[in-house]
Amino acid sequence: MSEPIIALDNITVSFKQKKRTITAVNNVSVHIERGDVYGIVGYSGAGKSTLVRVINLLQEPTSGSVVVNGTTFFKHDANTNDKIRIKNNDLRLRRQKIGMIFQHFNLLNERTVTENVAFALEHSKLSSKEKAQKVADLLALVDLSDRADNYPSQLSGGQKQRVAIARALANDPEILISDEATSALDPKTTNQILALLKSLNQKLGLTVVLITHEMQAVKEIANKVAVMQDGEIIERGSLLEIFAQPKEQLTREFIETATNIDKAIETVGHQPIVHNLAENAVFVRLSYVGKTTDQPLITRLFRDFNVTANILYGNIEVLQGTPVGSLLVILQGTPQAITNAIAALNDNEVDVEKIKGGQSL
Repeated sequence: MSEPIIALDNITVSFKQKKRTITAVNNVSVHIERGDVYGIVGYSGAGKSTLVRVINLLQEPTSGSVVVNGTTFFKHDANTNDKIRIKNNDLRLRRQKIGMIFQHFNLLNERTVTENVAFALEHSKLSSKEKAQKVADLLALVDLSDRADNYPSQLSGGQKQRVAIARALANDPEILISDEATSALDPKTTNQILALLKSLNQKLGLTVVLITHEMQAVKEIANKVAVMQDGEIIERGSLLEIFAQPKEQLTREFIETATNIDKAIETVGHQPIVHNLAENAVFVRLSYVGKTTDQPLITRLFRDFNVTANILYGNIEVLQGTPVGSLLVILQGTPQAITNAIAALNDNEVDVEKIKGGQSL
C-alpha cells in the first residue's frame, strides 16, 4: 500500500478552561490515501472539525504526530515531552497545497468574484497576465465565468460556495478540506456542490476530506468514512462496509436518516396492518448487499416454507457499484416456518431485524 497523503497518529487535542481540561479529540488516528474522498461524520461537538484543523496545524495537537505528503508537520511524544514542529516558513508553503472551504464561504464582500479568487494569488510568482488567465480558468472549472464581475451580494449560496472552491484551488492544492461546506445550502444546491467536489476529485486527482454532520453528503461522494463521537472515532471503513454492516448505534442512526428508512419505519409502523399484526405474523426489515439483490428470495419464502411476504416499503441504492437495499415486510406463517424462513434469509446474507411499534428491536 502506498504511503498515505495524510497520516494523523494518536492525535489528542485538549484545552484548558478555567480549572478543568477539555479534551476535544482523544487519541485519534486517521490515514487518508491519495485520491480518497474521506468523509468524517459526527454531530456538533464530536471533535471532527478540530481534528481536521490539525491537518494543516490551524489547530496544534496536544500530542500525536501529523505527517502530510511525507512531511512531518508536528510530532509530540507525551511520555518524553519531545516536540518537533515544522518551521513557520515551510508551513506556509505547505499550507498552499491544502485548500479549505467552509460553511459560510468567507468571501470578501467589497470584491468581485474575479477579485475574490485572485486574492489567493496575491503572493504568487505568476505574472499579472498569468494570474488573470488562471482566475478565468478556475471560474470556468466551477461554471461561474458569467459571474466574474458580480459581487458576493449578487450571488446565490451555491454560487458563493463555487467562488470559495475556485479560490481554494488557486494554488493547485493536492488536498481539499470541506468543513461543513454544504450545511447552509438547500438540498438541490448541496447535491450540485457535492457533484462538483466529486468531479474535482476525479479530474484533478484531489484528495478530499469531507467534514459533515450529514451522512447523506458522505453517501453521495465519499469512498471511505469515519464516524466520530465525543472526540473519538467509533467506526470506520469503506462506504459500502459502513452502510452494509454498521456496528455502532450512532452509525446506524446516521445511515437510517441518509436512506430515509427511519421515516419509512415510523410511517409504515402506524399502518393498521402493522399496528394490529396477526398472531402468526412478524414485521421485519430485510437488509441486503450485492448479488443477494439478484435472487428471488421473497418468492422462495412461500415456495420453500409456506411463508407469505407482504412488502410495505422497498429501497435500493448503488454504493461504489454495489447494490444495497432494504425492505419492510410482514412475514406470515407458522412460528416454525417463519423461524426457518429467517434462517434461510440469513444463510443468503440477508440481515433480518424484527420491528415492533415502528422501532427496531
